Amino acid sequence: MKIGFNEANDRFCKNHTVMQDLEYCEKYGFDYIDIQSECLDRDLKNGVVTVEELGEWFKTHHLKMLSYNALCFFNMKPTQAEKDAVMAELDEIIRRCDILGCKMIVVVPSQDMKEKGLKPSRQEIREDAVAVIREMLKKTEPHGIKLSIEFCGAPDMTINRFDDAYAIVKEVNHPLVGVTLDQFHFHAMASSWDELEKADGKKIFVWHVNGSEDVPCGAYYNNDEIRMWMDAEGDCLPHARYAETLKKIGFEGGPTIEIFRPEYYEMDQEANVKKSAEVTKAFVEKYCK
Repeated sequence: MKIGFNEANDRFCKNHTVMQDLEYCEKYGFDYIDIQSECLDRDLKNGVVTVEELGEWFKTHHLKMLSYNALCFFNMKPTQAEKDAVMAELDEIIRRCDILGCKMIVVVPSQDMKEKGLKPSRQEIREDAVAVIREMLKKTEPHGIKLSIEFCGAPDMTINRFDDAYAIVKEVNHPLVGVTLDQFHFHAMASSWDELEKADGKKIFVWHVNGSEDVPCGAYYNNDEIRMWMDAEGDCLPHARYAETLKKIGFEGGPTIEIFRPEYYEMDQEANVKKSAEVTKAFVEKYCK
């Protein structure tokens, strides 16, 4: 089973660079990497690397990009200028993906509707997301690039449960549109296991694995910072259930580790990637047989 690394794990490690992540992921046995837009934008701005240099690296190494992670806050834009900005960002990401050999873009829903004075219903959010994704497809389909909706398990996110993300995917009904299933996000807002168990696993494009402290769903402190290595002390996530359910419904990929824990950013970048690989391989050995 192939395994992946998401740069959320080490993005704030001292002197972090994307190129170092590529080298370390190759060294420690990862097959795929999710390059985070925040990391790439930072390196491009500082002149550390070019997209073309990264693209050339991928041509000569085993490691490949699983996804461009991410186009953030794609939906519920009240003005045409905001909608146009999302599509302009998508155009640039497509340009980069073509150079990087990347065939998937993760799209993250908008948040903080209170700041915009909006109170959308779930149905309104779904209808808007379907319309935006269909417009995005007009741009990505000619390039063969998938769009993977990542629901985010926080109360202020417009799409915060698997149930809603999957409903959007079903409505769009296109082979290039699917869901990013993050274990932490699934748990954090109590997504429905019943809905996952009857889903089409081929509509799940990415499986982000992680552990989590056991805190109340929807609590203000239930955020990415409480993520942890899988099976670390205090981890409450039912990893066997995730793995068994995804296998049963026909998910065809492998796990990608994604953790945002601040104390892990205190590690050396190489040590972080090495530990991430060890934890992910142990996860596969224990749960993915």
